[in-house]
Amino acid sequence: QVQLVESGGGLVQPGGSLRLSCAASGTIFSINAMGWYRQAPGKERELVARITSGDTTNYADSVKGRFTISRDNAWNRVYLQMNSLKPEDTAVYYCKADLLDYGLGPRAPFWGQGTQVTVSS
Repeated sequence: QVQLVESGGGLVQPGGSLRLSCAASGTIFSINAMGWYRQAPGKERELVARITSGDTTNYADSVKGRFTISRDNAWNRVYLQMNSLKPEDTAVYYCKADLLDYGLGPRAPFWGQGTQVTVSS
């Protein structure tokens, strides 16, 4: 089992920066990939950024060039550096962990509780 706790959210002005952190505990050695997702009021939850155990990264088109996902080598923490923030980035940001299935089939991912990011003047 994996527990995820996000932190670092808050209120920032447009053009500002925030660094989100996801602290992972439990059987973190079984993590194969982790991602940041966000959900704004009335919107579906969407992928923001993802990083694999091989350090391959993927980003939503809306955040490319502005956000950077990174991780500690042992998956203790995953980060999302957010620069040049826009009001459209306002959402609850969630951390998600995908686990190795060890040949037993797909496993349900683990989600954190979320952290609020508000970009406003």
